[in-house]
Amino acid sequence: MILSFHPCVVTDENRICAGRSPDHQDLAAIRRADAVVLPQGCTPDLYRMARENCRHVFPDYDARFAFPGKIGQIRLFRKHRAPHPQTEIIADVPAFRSRLEQDPAGPLGFPYLIKLDWGGEGRTIFALRSAADLDRSLFDVLQSPGVQESGLLVQRFVPCGGRVLRVTVIGRQRLTYWRVADDDHQPLAGLALGGHIQRNLDPILQQAATVEIDTFCAKTGINLGGFDVIFPQNEPKPLLLEINYFFGREGLGGSAAFYQLLNAEIRRWIEDLRR
Repeated sequence: MILSFHPCVVTDENRICAGRSPDHQDLAAIRRADAVVLPQGCTPDLYRMARENCRHVFPDYDARFAFPGKIGQIRLFRKHRAPHPQTEIIADVPAFRSRLEQDPAGPLGFPYLIKLDWGGEGRTIFALRSAADLDRSLFDVLQSPGVQESGLLVQRFVPCGGRVLRVTVIGRQRLTYWRVADDDHQPLAGLALGGHIQRNLDPILQQAATVEIDTFCAKTGINLGGFDVIFPQNEPKPLLLEINYFFGREGLGGSAAFYQLLNAEIRRWIEDLRR
């Protein structure tokens, strides 16, 4: 029996756990199941219940919950020696201020990025090119809720021509497209920040990034996520920026196209289990 908690994936038995904690009925259903399908927004409690009581669970979110947030992802990259920009993990804003007292240019020197531990579409990333940017950005960071507890990242700015490659992993599928900023010197190329999509740009680089992501997913088990990858200008070596477990679907053709891909990959996963 296949059990699904995903509202858009219909299987032998379907349950919805949105807005509530999993209960004894959910646990009983999981224990009856041969395999469990979970939604992208599943809670740690639901994921843990499924993993501890069923051999086969999709998606594999072991890495997501063991290495949470952007800080956790950097630690995951380090663990598996995945290439990524030079990054310093800062415990909190007071620790960052202490580093600035030692060196006004910050731990990496200008230019660099400050990244909060959460957030998407570039809204919690601050580009610093000079001390003037530092004053404004640090003020914004100080006003952000939760920074004191979760810390932040200081990451070296890597010139990449204003281009970020998205590699979306859905089961065995790999879908790639570029998000391109209108300004080549813009460090952030998210669609919410005015970037646009280009699909057929530099296919050799797209293939290189896909190979790197395949290697990383083989090590971590990740089978659903959107990876952001950059290439330093004039270099063919991909650098991983972050993993988005909730990712935009515009570049995939919209939500309907995404769910069609997701259902197809889940069906293939189930068939593989049966074989």
